Amino acid sequence: MAQNQKRILEMLANNEITLDEAHRMLGALEPDSATPDIPTREEARTVKARPKYLCVTVQPGPGHENDDDAERVNVKVPLALIRSGIKFASVLPRDVGDRVEDRLKDRGIGLDLRNLNPDDLDDLIEALADLEVDVESKDEKVRVFVE
Repeated sequence: MAQNQKRILEMLANNEITLDEAHRMLGALEPDSATPDIPTREEARTVKARPKYLCVTVQPGPGHENDDDAERVNVKVPLALIRSGIKFASVLPRDVGDRVEDRLKDRGIGLDLRNLNPDDLDDLIEALADLEVDVESKDEKVRVFVE
């Protein structure tokens, strides 16, 4: 399947475009064909949606749902923000990058910002599509996932 056709189907699956818009776009890609093969709604749903957010939730554990002091956290970070951060890191002056790297090392994070490649980020984000981490204790339930 051509890359443009795949992208149109992904946009349809993500509800970014309507079925009619997808039909027109696919028709424009194949001007020789009077009626391009339009996917059914089921076929459109099977196209894997590209993750847009990294989410972290913390909910009270079993038996603690009604506790007044039970902590509830819901964090939703746009993955576009991560992309922007990596692009921003690539333009940092060398001495600033060195200082950031030193601070990260002080906190136990060995990350060299100069080695981050924005082109590899799409592969990472695609791999995150399958990420799901659930941790449950007697006091709380933590969930990390992408949507």
